[in-house]
This record gives sequence, structure tokens and C-alpha cells, in this order.
Amino acid sequence: MSKKDLKIYLAGLKKKQLEEQVLDLYERFKEVKTFYNFVFKPKEEKLLEEATFKINKEYFPVGSRKPKARRSVAQNYIKHFIQLGVDAYVVAEVMLYNIEVAQRFNQKKEVKQEAFFKSMLRSFEQAVEYIAENKLNDEFNSRMVAIIKTSEDQHWMNADEFQDLLRRLI
Repeated sequence: MSKKDLKIYLAGLKKKQLEEQVLDLYERFKEVKTFYNFVFKPKEEKLLEEATFKINKEYFPVGSRKPKARRSVAQNYIKHFIQLGVDAYVVAEVMLYNIEVAQRFNQKKEVKQEAFFKSMLRSFEQAVEYIAENKLNDEFNSRMVAIIKTSEDQHWMNADEFQDLLRRLI
């Protein structure tokens, strides 16, 4: 069904029928419930806290569990936050936090896989682009510079590319 067809269908419904459909969607689909819960009670601080906790746990698990260090955990939160319409500042915070935690992880246990460094560069590129698009450069510039410096201090194989990205995109 196209968006146009949906509009025509919805226009033909009575208010009571429309309310019943929205309630049905709310009960059936977790995503709809999550969306409405956020719209009416936008607890961005709680969302940020949950995301940073899970990202940190990915690299520094509690107990004797082995760290998984998956970039996808942070990417899923970022995608979810953007879909919900979370404030751009909070999204940028999570983007940079993910890289900073990965750098702390690398400092503690040096990573050898090239894929890790490529992945962090991609995360940094997305963060810099997002920050520039949302005009948050002043708020996050010092953290972006610190990430670049850390990549150089830790002798990341692609440290120069971090610096180039920031120069090119900001």
C-alpha cells in the first residue's frame, strides 16, 4: 500500500475506528509502543544512560566474561535514537562515547585486528558528519580533537585519516 492509498483509507475512517486501529497497533507492535512512550514521556537522560551502560559493558563486561567489542551495539542505539527523534546532542554524545570507550579498551588491551580500526574510523566519520549537519561543532570539537590525539598516541594504523576527516568535514 502506498502512502497516498493509506491517506485515502485513513480519511475514510471515523474517529472511533481510527482510535481503535492506533490502540491495536500500540498493543501489537513493540516499536509503536516505544514510539508513543517516547513521544509522551521523552526521558532522553534515561535513554542516554542505558545506551552508555550497554556500550561500556560491550567492551568492559562485568565478571569474567570476554569482551565482544561490537560496534553494532552502539550503531543500533544511534539508529534507534534517530528514529525516535531524540535530541541531536544526545545522539552525538552516544556516537563519540562509543569511540572513546573503544579507545580506552584498546589502551587496556591492544587490538590487532584491522577491522576494529576501520570500524572506529567509520564511526568517527559518521559522528563528524552528524555533528556538522546539526551544527554542534562548538559543543563537541574538543572531544573530537581528543579522539584524534588518542588515535595518534595509541599508534592506530589509520590515525592520519581521523585528522583528515575532521579537517575535510568541519
